[in-house]
Amino acid sequence: MFLNGSSDIVHLRQSPDFRLSVNTLLRNGILPTNGDLQAQTEALASQKVLEQLCQERHKFGVKSELFDGLKKGTTVVEFSSPNIAKKFHAGHLRSTIIGNFIANLKESLGNNVIRVNYLGDWGMQFGLLGAGFQLFGCQEKLKKNPLQHLFDVYVQVNKEAENNEVIGQAAREFFRRLEQQEHQALLLWKQFREITVEEYQQVYKRLGVHFDIYSGESFHQQQAQEVVQQLQRRGLLKTTEKGTGVVDLSSAGDMSSYSTVLRSDGTSLYITRDLAAALDRKERYNFDEMIYVTDKSQGIHFQQLFQILLAMGHSWAERCQHVPFGLVQGMKTRLGEVVFLEDVLDEARARMLRNMSQSKTTKEMVYPEDTAEKVGISALIVQDFKGPLGSDYKFDWDRILQAQGDTGVFLQYTHARLCSLIHRYGDGEEGAFDPSLLLDQRSISILQHLLRYDEVLYQSVQDLQPKHLVNFLMTLRLRLFSGVCTVLANGMKILGITPVEKM
Repeated sequence: MFLNGSSDIVHLRQSPDFRLSVNTLLRNGILPTNGDLQAQTEALASQKVLEQLCQERHKFGVKSELFDGLKKGTTVVEFSSPNIAKKFHAGHLRSTIIGNFIANLKESLGNNVIRVNYLGDWGMQFGLLGAGFQLFGCQEKLKKNPLQHLFDVYVQVNKEAENNEVIGQAAREFFRRLEQQEHQALLLWKQFREITVEEYQQVYKRLGVHFDIYSGESFHQQQAQEVVQQLQRRGLLKTTEKGTGVVDLSSAGDMSSYSTVLRSDGTSLYITRDLAAALDRKERYNFDEMIYVTDKSQGIHFQQLFQILLAMGHSWAERCQHVPFGLVQGMKTRLGEVVFLEDVLDEARARMLRNMSQSKTTKEMVYPEDTAEKVGISALIVQDFKGPLGSDYKFDWDRILQAQGDTGVFLQYTHARLCSLIHRYGDGEEGAFDPSLLLDQRSISILQHLLRYDEVLYQSVQDLQPKHLVNFLMTLRLRLFSGVCTVLANGMKILGITPVEKM
């Protein structure tokens, strides 16, 4: 039984279980005999919530009646999705941790979640990189520092292409060879892809993030041609004067709004491959909902994607959703502007390790670097999740790594402190529960806050915003060691944070 506000208190008072329990507690002299029904209800609520915490532990909150009306099924979450042959840019951090939160949340509530990393491994940028590597690339440098070398080649060929149309033509030709499955072009592309995925997996391991599927645009480039044919058969595909293939999305049918799905040379576009990917996933997984996590600049792209799917007769597109997020401003290391995510993670770990070594309250630990890494990543996650996802925010190292206030560092310190107290004094499971010890206002306020955990999860799953859970955990204080520690750890794991027990 979960007690959520005044309506549930009234329901509890009317139940036979409540009257029986109150009578038992009155006979034992635990409840006040002055007829104060509010005090009796609060005492019984205290007993109920602690019983639930002891019995349900990691399932506390997620078995609430609130979730009975939610349809549980298969949820596909597409997130992170960096571009192949480029190092993991810090800008992809938001998509990765937000998508991980959504996947964790849905999974905790009983959904079958499929985590998809849809890699940017196809498109004209590969024409540019392929042509660039043939001009400026070096296999020896590729072996020593693969992604850095590919990044340098890409920067150089972009610069050259600005003033040299021959390079632009070479890029278009290389991509055409890719689309036609030419052997040498495919070999080079495959080498770039394998190198990049291997390096990405190291970063995901540090973040505590995993994927069920590593997919990509390349998987659907042939299916994209089938999509074009389907659009043609349905009369949805129109050809412009320039020879491009477009779908009219205007309500009046006057081409005032349209989406280009085919270049004039017959090669596919990003949205064409996205259409193919969506159709393939529906056939392969028969999902009940699909969630895309990208920055807010792609809002129009997904609006058009869903519109075209509906126009093709796929009503399930109404259950597809884009979760947009804002930009992070001013994310720098000591060396200047950040390019790669590893730089940010290394910096967070180094700063946290230094802060821990200077703190008088830091406990001795076997692997201080591992703890510093987890706490540093927690700091990044909480800073990101405190406000609405759609908002931009300014990155500030000093504020993020503060040991006090609404920070990831303080959240981890709270959990580690509770773990320390439990290890020292036990969690009270073996002893008899005495509700009379929990009638003071502070205990009751903590219990009432704990009872809101399911409400907060329900609110989070409605709008897929992690700020509700962050705010709930930040105000969770701090007396009922085992119960609070359990809920804190559960909530942190949903956010994608690995709780530490000493720091």
